[in-house]
Amino acid sequence: MGISKTMEVMSEEDRALLTDREKEIISGEADVSDNYRYKMESIVRNRIRKRLGEDIDFLEEHFDEAYEIATEAVCKDGVR
Repeated sequence: MGISKTMEVMSEEDRALLTDREKEIISGEADVSDNYRYKMESIVRNRIRKRLGEDIDFLEEHFDEAYEIATEAVCKDGVR
């Protein structure tokens, strides 16, 4: 596995929705331009809009335990 693939796998394993770098950028801790921060915010918004619901639906159908964990973490009283 190449270095870039290894780094990609490591960042995927260490996140749920956001990578540590994305958190640094969005929080303003990273030294990036405002345009780059806005771009990152847009990427995260789109990730939530386009993929999160699909993933939750998939878990509900195929992996009950993970579905329950996800809904409890995101929703008050586990209600979606």
